[in-house]
Amino acid sequence: MSALSNRINNLSESATIKMAKMGRELAAKGVDVISLSFGEPDFHTPKQAMDDNYTYYTPVAGYPELRKAIANKLKTENNLDYDFSQVVVSTGAKQAIANAVLCLVNPGEEVIIPTPYWVSYSEVVKLADGVSVFIDTTVEQDFKITPEQLEAAITPKSKLFMFSSPSNPTGSVYSKSELQGLAKVFEKHPEIYIMSDEIYEHINYGEKHESIAQFDAIKDRVIIINGFSKSYAMTGWRIGYSASSKETAAAFDKLQGQITSGTCSITQRAGVAAYEGGLETVLAMREQFKKRRDLVYGLLSDIDGLKVNLPDGAFYFFPNVTSFFGKSYNGKTINDADELSIYLLEEAHVATVGGDSFGDKKSIRISYAAAEDKLIEAVSRIKTALGKLQ
Repeated sequence: MSALSNRINNLSESATIKMAKMGRELAAKGVDVISLSFGEPDFHTPKQAMDDNYTYYTPVAGYPELRKAIANKLKTENNLDYDFSQVVVSTGAKQAIANAVLCLVNPGEEVIIPTPYWVSYSEVVKLADGVSVFIDTTVEQDFKITPEQLEAAITPKSKLFMFSSPSNPTGSVYSKSELQGLAKVFEKHPEIYIMSDEIYEHINYGEKHESIAQFDAIKDRVIIINGFSKSYAMTGWRIGYSASSKETAAAFDKLQGQITSGTCSITQRAGVAAYEGGLETVLAMREQFKKRRDLVYGLLSDIDGLKVNLPDGAFYFFPNVTSFFGKSYNGKTINDADELSIYLLEEAHVATVGGDSFGDKKSIRISYAAAEDKLIEAVSRIKTALGKLQ
């Protein structure tokens, strides 16, 4: 009998971290592995600020100057009015997401999640003893749900809706009119909160970023999740935040105070510097990602059997790979997307992530947060490996 709790035994390991670990283990054996599994920009942090005096405990919700910088960012960039008291700084956006779920969801209450979704959404719901209700989407609909699908998923037990735009893992971006359609459904259901994960906000290749918090009728129920890891290439700094109503912000502060307390002091100073430094480096990085997206889209579109759409944001492709199911090479048969991802690692030495943990067993996630020469080589290897499957 296991001495560990049911809570941890029922929790799944992060698929992205697992694939990255497998890739590193293979590389440690001398294999030339190209990793397209992690959602980590390969650029350097553009701004860093350290002050020798910032080495003590920080306020649980973050330094006031950082929270004010975030509130100012939300006003100037997104036209959203938040007082700094409504902002809670966390150790990464992942903690901000966990704060929201653990503070809002009671055992047995339902959390509506469109698929594909970021791997940790459903796992955090498990920790809260909530019930995930999935809305399936397809590559043909650019992986975006309709108001009709949302309405059909709502029950008397619905408490929270979780989504990201731009999306991880698909790169899909909701337009203002699409968000407005969803907001009108939420207007009819005042008991449901909306968690809007906007961490890829600036990696958006279409029109300007749109937040569902812009609709006044539901704003008090929206929890914006954002951070510095993607737009400012600060993944290792571990800093994210939420902006929400004063009631929920106070709850997040309370929970965080019992788990981690305040985020690293030096990291917070770097966050202030990043937001005060303007968007020049962010926009330059976005242009590079757009070039890579167009490059990889052309390369992937040239592979027979892959069904791929052109994403409007983030730095991922999520191609449908069902045409390879049932095919074999060297005595190994591919039965699902996860097995195909393992096959690509072992045969092509390219790390991707199977779609099962994203709520879609038909696809794999390919990150293009890598240098162009690496991307060209990686897709060439993928094409060769897939061509061997008969």
